[in-house]
Amino acid sequence: MNSIGKPINRVDGREKVTGKAKYAAEFNLPGLTYGVVVSGGITKGRITGIDTSAAMLPGVIKIFTHENRPRTARLDLSYKDQDAPPGSPFRPLHGDRILYNGQPVALVVAETFEIARYAASLVKVSYEEEPHETDLLSNLPAARKPESGLMNVFKPMPPKPWGNSKEAYLNAPVKMEAEYVHGPQHHNPMEMFSSTVDYHRNGKLTIYDKTQGATNSHLYVTQAFNLPMKKVRVVSPYVGGAFGSGLRPQYQLFMAVMAALDLKRPVRVSLTRQQMWSFGHRPQTVQTVRLGASPDGTLTAIEHEAIAETSQFEDYTETVVNWTGKLYASDNVTLSYKLKSLDLFTPLDMRAPGGVTGMHAIESAIDELSYKLGMDPVELRLKNYTETDPTEKKPFSSKELRECFRQGAERFGWADRPLQPRSMQRGREWVGWGMATGIWDAAQVPARAEAVLTVNGKLRVSSATADIGTGTYTIMTQIAADTLGMPVEDVIFRLGDTEMPLAPIQGGSWTASTVGSAVKKVCEELGKTLFGMARKMPESPFARARFEEVRFVDGQMQLTSDPSVAVALREIVARNGGRAVRETATSLPNVLEHYKYARNVHAAAFVEVTVDEELGVVKVTRAVSAVAAGKILNPKTARSQIIGAMVWGISSALQEDSKMDHRFGRFMNHNLAEYHIPVCADVPDMDVIFVEETDTVVNPLGAKGVGEVGLVAMPAAIANAIYHAIGKRIHDLPIHLDKVLLASLETV
Repeated sequence: MNSIGKPINRVDGREKVTGKAKYAAEFNLPGLTYGVVVSGGITKGRITGIDTSAAMLPGVIKIFTHENRPRTARLDLSYKDQDAPPGSPFRPLHGDRILYNGQPVALVVAETFEIARYAASLVKVSYEEEPHETDLLSNLPAARKPESGLMNVFKPMPPKPWGNSKEAYLNAPVKMEAEYVHGPQHHNPMEMFSSTVDYHRNGKLTIYDKTQGATNSHLYVTQAFNLPMKKVRVVSPYVGGAFGSGLRPQYQLFMAVMAALDLKRPVRVSLTRQQMWSFGHRPQTVQTVRLGASPDGTLTAIEHEAIAETSQFEDYTETVVNWTGKLYASDNVTLSYKLKSLDLFTPLDMRAPGGVTGMHAIESAIDELSYKLGMDPVELRLKNYTETDPTEKKPFSSKELRECFRQGAERFGWADRPLQPRSMQRGREWVGWGMATGIWDAAQVPARAEAVLTVNGKLRVSSATADIGTGTYTIMTQIAADTLGMPVEDVIFRLGDTEMPLAPIQGGSWTASTVGSAVKKVCEELGKTLFGMARKMPESPFARARFEEVRFVDGQMQLTSDPSVAVALREIVARNGGRAVRETATSLPNVLEHYKYARNVHAAAFVEVTVDEELGVVKVTRAVSAVAAGKILNPKTARSQIIGAMVWGISSALQEDSKMDHRFGRFMNHNLAEYHIPVCADVPDMDVIFVEETDTVVNPLGAKGVGEVGLVAMPAAIANAIYHAIGKRIHDLPIHLDKVLLASLETV
């Protein structure tokens, strides 16, 4: 059928646009009750009293606090989830201690949502406050090395230094040094977090959860409440955006399960938009980059240091500086990463975690060095291009970054760019062109899938993965259809249910590689089973054939040497006693082969901005991203992923900023009116190029994830374009108009 590589429309599109798709808060159950969370009002200290008397209105069923919390939860133990960093996870209603501002301190459950919400406003909490610390910039000297743990396998610490970067930097003929400060940012998907828990008479729970991994929520609940795995089912067929916020189970899941077990009734707990600021976020990070170079542009020294915030109870880490070591060859490199524990909730993976932060710093620094050298920024990158990963001393499984530079520059018109900053004007606005490199991991982890060929000739494939809007439903359908040679219309892919075969959380741009490989494998296994059945059919033309001699085309099994010798797959199933034919398979990464190579996806972003110096307004007017990501399974959904990432790059560079008032330890702009994100007027036409790349190592599909690589280069490219426009560097993100106005006041 050859559907892979074609821009097929989303197979789930109709359900989404017609409203048929159900999200976690839309599963209505008989006898459903409603829970509303009461958020704490201080940042550090203890609860001295909770007065619920005024809140016990008619219709209120129960108000849960740390004082009357049911003992169903194992809060005396630490329990982990698939994305938990080292430390002790936050445990809602564990005790009277307040660990961060906005911490849940009570849950009001009522017969209607309106009663629960009003009653929650009547709960009175008194506190004994203690001094808190939420300011990273005031505590940089106290930063320390992160605690080691399981997650360091996926988020490794920086490699050991090589050479002598300090001496090489001091002796370098050309130097640059700068500090980069990235403010905190919060995920704000359209769908807010909600859990609907159905309590069955036999004690079994069916949980409809907003999550990036039904299996992770399942793991969390069974551990936290000491429940048998078979007693809990988690369902999450649709997710209205997540961007990393759904990788870890959020506290509404715990509170909904707790209430349902105690009341023995269905319970739904939904968070408000304001409460979306009361858990993980992209951490504030301070970075210092020092580069030394010879006059011809050869990098002789690289130093990249990062200090990030974390909570008092977990060591959340990110690969901020590691990318620098992967991209640029130098004999003297030091990469350093430290944490400072503050009175905040643990930060959380946010699209391209660490990458979007670290790449802004190094790619801005490389750009600044290019001006000191009088070199074109692309030329400097090519001068220090490496075909091997310096941090691992391994070749890349594939790397078409040179082509990303060439094709992106050609499409953008980079050759016409004047080297001199502040040399292009359009009316009253200065015009600047900037570019940057992008890199992300190309990972694969174990996953399982099931394939069933029904008696009516339909192929049903399933795996307990998620689709947070990336197009998972569609590309898995395409993979299955191609593997068994069936029309896409005859294939149904299902996901988001823990009764399906095990799959990991959807994150890290690994789902296409991971679950896609499982889907391909299980369909291959099903094909072998069908072949075995076909050989046993009366007077079968396949009786003496080998599996390698057949192919699956147009819903048939054919002899490759003679396509006229064929049998319909439906006919094979019909001879199975009226029963469907099914297979389950596990896909594992080829560890021995993977160990030999560094596996990454690469990109280059080119951006044009206009800057009105009198008003400080910056607009992105053109953008091109060239991406090398192996085989592109669906150009339409892949392009959509890159476009979305580029828009987020504009958001990250120019708008998003969670403003903390350190006097109160509270994020103050916790709403979408004051937490700015791009609207249509902020987004120009985006151009995406998929550079041809063949990779036989990364996975059986040869595909790499594209969810995050489109974002990591954009903020630096925008910052570099702003410099080219006005001739002044602004190192801190986001670049709001006040920073532009301040830079404009300085002498050019």
